Amino acid sequence: MRVSSSVLRDVPVLLVAVVWGSSFLAVQRVAEPGTVVAMLVLRFGLVLPLLGVFAWRGLRRMGRAEWAGGASLGLVLGAIFLLETFGAVHTSATNAGLIISLTIVFTPLAESVLTRTPLPRPFVAAAGLAVVGIALLTGDGGLRAPASGDLLVLGAAVVRTVNVLATSRVRAIRDTDTLAVTWVQLATATLVFAVVAPFTGPLPWTVAAAYGPAEWGWLLHLALLCTLFAFFVQMWAVRTTSPSRVSLLLGTEPLWAAVFGITLAGNHLGPLALAGGALVLVATEWGRRTAVAPLRDGAPAGRAGEPGAAGPGVETAPERASA
Repeated sequence: MRVSSSVLRDVPVLLVAVVWGSSFLAVQRVAEPGTVVAMLVLRFGLVLPLLGVFAWRGLRRMGRAEWAGGASLGLVLGAIFLLETFGAVHTSATNAGLIISLTIVFTPLAESVLTRTPLPRPFVAAAGLAVVGIALLTGDGGLRAPASGDLLVLGAAVVRTVNVLATSRVRAIRDTDTLAVTWVQLATATLVFAVVAPFTGPLPWTVAAAYGPAEWGWLLHLALLCTLFAFFVQMWAVRTTSPSRVSLLLGTEPLWAAVFGITLAGNHLGPLALAGGALVLVATEWGRRTAVAPLRDGAPAGRAGEPGAAGPGVETAPERASA
């Protein structure tokens, strides 16, 4: 009975990893370089009213400092969404999913520098292995420079790391309701997208009118499953199972991104690129396991660094609910 109950708790978390893995493909189905910002307005315009229903009580209790803290992190969150989404439309779904997983390696590296805490040698080796894997993956086994999309997604991984460290150090929101701060972050990012949208391409409602049933299906998938479903499952999971177990299950996300990219998007990887992708998966998992102690000491709130995350390596929406 105990084993069965544990499996039932694991299934929703594993589903989160699956839908996150599919998010890169979903972005490619609903956005082009000229419509990325408009799509983000539509996506989070759908999320905010629904999340606001649950966050309303917490929002009413927030003070000015808490609103300002959440809004400042929302600006960083907006940068992550832009880099990751633009990157996803300029590279393969497989590459995007594997490269973004490097946040797991970048975060303890940055935390180690800030806290002047040496990292275990196995973690340093894992970081080096990840670099080799990315070189093989993005060069498709050759010596070519990474594509612009690869570099954008890599930039998103770096900014995610900044968000982790910033979130853990913004005192104003440390005791604030998680739902409320998340809503403020998403609302701030969406406001920025709405202001920028007219200067980057078609207006959001023009893009919405051009969508057919398939595009709307993918957009709802991003909004309802990759964002809302993922956020609430994580909030539930970290209260019913161990953070390390949640982290391990969510760590399968890049594997699912590769599965969707190869089977549905038709991404083709040569032998050396496949080897590079495998090295990234091995390195990120190795790094996750060997960096547990530094992450606990530094106390960043997981890979996404959202308020209320349960512990090291546990990423929470909204940030990773992007693509």
